Amino acid sequence: MLRNKLTLVLIFSTLITAFSQKLTKLPEYKLSQAEVEAHLRFLASDEMLGRRTGEVTNNVAARYIAEQFRLAGVKPISGQKDYLQKVPLEFSKGAKMGEIYAGKDTLKLGKDFVMLGGKATKLQNIPVVFVGYGWIDDKQNDYKDVDVKGKIVVCQFGIPNNDKPFENMTGSTKKAKFAAENGALALVQVYNLNFPFASIVRNFGGERLMASSGYNADIPHLWVNSTYIKQFSKESLTSLSLNVGEVVKKAVPAYNVVGVIEGSDPKLKNEYVVLSAHFDHIGAGKNYGKVTESDTIFNGTRDNATGTTAILAAAKAFAAQKTKRSILLIGYTGEEVGMLGSRYYAENPLVPLKQCVFNLNSDGAGYNDSTKVTIIGLNRTDAEAEIVTASKAFGIEAINDPVPEQNLFDRSDNVSLAAKGIPAPNMSPGLTAFDADIGKYYHQAADNVENVSMSYLTKFCQVFIYSARLIANKAKAPKWIAGDKYEKVGQELYGK
Repeated sequence: MLRNKLTLVLIFSTLITAFSQKLTKLPEYKLSQAEVEAHLRFLASDEMLGRRTGEVTNNVAARYIAEQFRLAGVKPISGQKDYLQKVPLEFSKGAKMGEIYAGKDTLKLGKDFVMLGGKATKLQNIPVVFVGYGWIDDKQNDYKDVDVKGKIVVCQFGIPNNDKPFENMTGSTKKAKFAAENGALALVQVYNLNFPFASIVRNFGGERLMASSGYNADIPHLWVNSTYIKQFSKESLTSLSLNVGEVVKKAVPAYNVVGVIEGSDPKLKNEYVVLSAHFDHIGAGKNYGKVTESDTIFNGTRDNATGTTAILAAAKAFAAQKTKRSILLIGYTGEEVGMLGSRYYAENPLVPLKQCVFNLNSDGAGYNDSTKVTIIGLNRTDAEAEIVTASKAFGIEAINDPVPEQNLFDRSDNVSLAAKGIPAPNMSPGLTAFDADIGKYYHQAADNVENVSMSYLTKFCQVFIYSARLIANKAKAPKWIAGDKYEKVGQELYGK
């Protein structure tokens, strides 16, 4: 019995030694702290002014990532001249005044309704037409056999058979287009989402950065608070008057950064493991949060210069030693203003989504335990074993989502591809709770390079890279765990 135990110990020791020797030959094992620190210090420097989307330093960050890709030997996507994917955004400045007159009620702009778009307009006693959702697609046409020319269209908020709040909000711009093309003078939607209207006013009624619809209707496009739902019913409303100012919109240059490293396996290279991180943050100045006389810049070291550094280190490691599957690297803009970059990429992919078998995203609020990495969605795909193995290899413990009530999986860029069916967990530095250690730096001006552990962040990058390497070399492509809410759309994507 003793001899058998000794034999097992010797075998296990031999395997560990062989494993260690193999690991030491990998580029990620040789990743230097100096390299990690250099990327981090540039991206989170004061000169970058918080990398806010829509400002020039955000595009400087995009160019930095692109040139680091080029230096590492990462290639642009076939057919693309550069690494930059233009993300069409626009800056919207809300109307300064506005009133709607519905019967005896006078609705005030910024209190009772918001104006999403349109020129300054004054309309008096205009007939109202109700058109359901006011939606047109290949399944329905709410304008069929309905004459809205010269009238005000009133419709239900949202998109038919769609329970995704963000899509219901962004899709409403198309509804203004449909109304205008059918000759309407204005579009009124009665807001009814389970989200406070005061927040809608704050987020949509003033100055904001948004995805460009590619079409700006001149007609007023209004969202009315659901407290007026009775007044805006077929039984109560036959005509409307309104007097509103103009919503001014201006195109904003912004870019995702996309590069590829072709896999080494003749067959598996047609499958891609996507590595992603957003590089924007919230900017500089008192408009964005608490500042001091000595520090007004929200550098975003933790969120998300760390994740961006991880994909830059990954670019160099995978270019130096390829994996069987191809590696697709994406730096996203616009995460802090509604995941605009990743949402745009998901709708306009440069590699067919069905060829992308996995997405490991890196984003986080910070860390309060440098012995761990936190993977939001660790147990939601069958790549858990590879991530746990990679973490242990560098002396780190991989833990699953410690705060499921926060719904973090659906609050970062990973969800944009997950919603399309691609298994997509998010890896962040060691978060165990949203405590004072996290709150001290999350979206704060204090989040500077000087107060992070470079040795820990180097290990974090190594775990990120090695996890991706093990997944990219798996015999079978990863998949969602049975019963996951994205499993069905994944099966539809991959035809399984």
